[in-house]
Amino acid sequence: MGLSRKRQRELNRLKRQAEDLLSDQREVLEHASRVVREATHQASSFANDEIRPRVKDAYEDRVRPALRSGVSAAKHGRERFVDDVLPALSGALGSAIAVLESAKNSDVSDRLVKAGRSAKEAGVKAGVRAGVLEAPKSSGPGKYILIGVALVAVAGVAYAAWQTLRADDSLWIEDEPETEES
Repeated sequence: MGLSRKRQRELNRLKRQAEDLLSDQREVLEHASRVVREATHQASSFANDEIRPRVKDAYEDRVRPALRSGVSAAKHGRERFVDDVLPALSGALGSAIAVLESAKNSDVSDRLVKAGRSAKEAGVKAGVRAGVLEAPKSSGPGKYILIGVALVAVAGVAYAAWQTLRADDSLWIEDEPETEES
């Protein structure tokens, strides 16, 4: 069965309209593509001319000096820790170890016992019970050494953080006052 002439003409007319519509859509899409390309170019130019210098200036004026200040504070804190704290800590540790080693010496313990007896005879009872000097019960010096090291480390970190985060008025640029033109 074939199509009637009327139906054939309607189909041809509809086919031409669809082709015209497709052609119009292609033109619109090409025009939109050109507009987007031009907008991209303009946005890129604007960013290069206006935004990039502002960001660069803000970085140079505010961020970089703050970073330098933070880095120098951290270096200073580390130098103080290495130069001042560690030698003092190692000296105190060495002294404590020397005292403990000397207490283990039998000659020293004998002298302590004699001193205890002498104190008892003299009527002084501070720290002496039944003529024998008792050592206090403790968990050892390692606990106190670790606490001291931890306190020093916390103090160093706190000092570095304080130096980094403190308000430094010389880092900020004040806004210029607005002037009215008469």
